[in-house]
Order: sequence, then C-alpha cells, then structure tokens
Amino acid sequence: MSLNDVDWSLIPAPSDDGGADHLEGKKLPDVRLPGTHGKSVNLGAQRGLTVIYIYPMTGRPDRDLPEDWDDIPGARGCTPQSCAFRDHFKELRGYGVDNLFGVSTQATDYQQEAAERLHLPFPLLSDKDGALRAALDLPSMEVDGQTLLKRLTMIVRDGKIAHVFYPVFPPDQDADNVIGWLTANA
Repeated sequence: MSLNDVDWSLIPAPSDDGGADHLEGKKLPDVRLPGTHGKSVNLGAQRGLTVIYIYPMTGRPDRDLPEDWDDIPGARGCTPQSCAFRDHFKELRGYGVDNLFGVSTQATDYQQEAAERLHLPFPLLSDKDGALRAALDLPSMEVDGQTLLKRLTMIVRDGKIAHVFYPVFPPDQDADNVIGWLTANA
C-alpha cells in the first residue's frame, strides 16, 4: 500500500473538540514564518485568497515516527494531505487561490526534505517557535515531548479567516473539500 492508499477506516478519526471554533472571522496576525522557499512569510500581510493547511508533522524515510503514531486521532496523513494539495495546485489557482501554505511546528530544514521529496510547488512554513499557535490559539497536542499542531485548514480572504475546516479527516480529501467550499462560495 502506498502513502496515498491509506485505509482510513483503520485510523482513528479525530473528534471536533471545539479547538478551532474561535478562528472564523479573525484577522491573521502579523507573524513571520520561515519557509522552505528560503523566504520569510508574514501571514497577516497576505492579500487575495490564501489557503493555509496546518498539520502535525511529516515523517521522513530515514526517521521513525513517534511510537503509536497511527493510534493518535488525527495524527496520520500529513504526506497524503500535502500530496493532495500538490496534485490540485493548478486547480486551486484556477479558483483564485493566490497563496497556498502548509504549516507545522517542525524546523524549516526538516520541512525542506519533505518539500523536495514530495515536489511541492508551494512552501511549507515553520511555526517552530509557536508564534502563530499562540497568536491564534491554535489547537495543539503533545506527542513525545513535542508540541504539534492539530490538523486544520483555513481559507483566508485579504488577511481575514473566511472558513475553517476542523477536524480534517481523512486528510487526503482536504484539497477536495477546499475546492468544494470555493465552488459554493465563489
């Protein structure tokens, strides 16, 4: 079975714990996050239509995932989620998406490996220092002593959060859900 052929019925689905209920309608903060494209991005300064998908962490072929990773509701699926956004990138641009970012708490050099391996046409941004998490009070979880963000996706218009998908499951359907929302709310 490839990474994109996960049997999601065997993975525990996350429940809506209300952790993102406060986000819709908020303005993105002026927080600068380093990106895998070698630039720093101020999310609050982005204009037009922006999609930000937030994920716990990507695995690497040369490193083990945390113990019992697949048993943590909502943890599994970062690579299929990123691949879905990659595969729908041109279509999203056709729907008016000016900016697309993936965000995790992993360091940029760690994210760089995934961005290159997965051939992502958009940058991954690092919230390693927790500035975005703190500014937006993003839902998070502790795994093996690390603070990881729970998976959610925000559709942002001119710096204001227009819609939030939370929880996101299965993650490989996230890009399709965004396209569905954009179609219905054009």
